[in-house]
Formats: sequence, structure tokens, C-alpha cells
Amino acid sequence: MSTPSDKQSRRSFGEQEADPAPRPSRRVFSAEYKLATVTEYENAPDGEKGAILRREGLYSSHIIEWTRARDAGRLDGELTESEVPAKRVKKSAEQIELEKLRRQNQKLTSDLTKTRMALDIMGKAHALLEELSESTGNDEPPKTS
Repeated sequence: MSTPSDKQSRRSFGEQEADPAPRPSRRVFSAEYKLATVTEYENAPDGEKGAILRREGLYSSHIIEWTRARDAGRLDGELTESEVPAKRVKKSAEQIELEKLRRQNQKLTSDLTKTRMALDIMGKAHALLEELSESTGNDEPPKTS
């Protein structure tokens, strides 16, 4: 005789229960559908536009995006290279470390350049003050004409 707890324990060790809800997939719309929907939406009176969106299960952002694509001439049915979503390539730990070190090197180089410029200015200011102090060291007052 088995109890409900026995069935649960057996299932957790050997059997996998089927997922009751399959993973949803992204909807894909054809170029013809997009053009027809945009045309219907634009020709509808103001009170009917929301009904079209509800009937088709769309959002207003779909219509906006498709209208922009149509106006740009990209709703011809084929995706261009720029529209095809590129898979992000995961960077290795070495690549991440290398990028971090390059950014740090660039920042330190910039800081070094600023420091050298500041030292150059300080050296010139020191030389100017030294020259002024030497000229005031003379006992003769400046002559006025």
C-alpha cells in the first residue's frame, strides 16, 4: 500500500514530471501581415483602432514600429543584416580582464599627461617668481621718467 508521500519521494528520485505549461515562443509576423495591419489601423476611425489591436492581440508599439519600418522601406519581406539579431558572444575571463586593464591603462596615461603638464606649469611659475625675487633684490628703486 502506498501513500501520497511515497509517490512524491519516488518521483523525485527517478521520474521527471512533464511540465504542464510549455515554454512560450516569440511570435513572428510576416511582412504582409504587418503591412495589412498597419493599413487597416491607419484607415480605421479613432474609436475603432483599439478594437483592431485587441482583436489581433497587438500593442500600439507594434503598430508604431511597423509603421516606421514601412516608411524606411524595410517591410519588403526580407531581413537585412542589421535587423537580424546577432547572438551576443560571451567573453572569456581573459578578455574581460584585458579590457579592464586597457581602460585602466588609458586612464593612468591620461592622468600622467595631466600631471606632467601641471609640473611644467609649476616649474615655469617657480622660475618666474625666482626672477621677480632677484629683480627686487637690487637696492636701486626702479627709475621713473
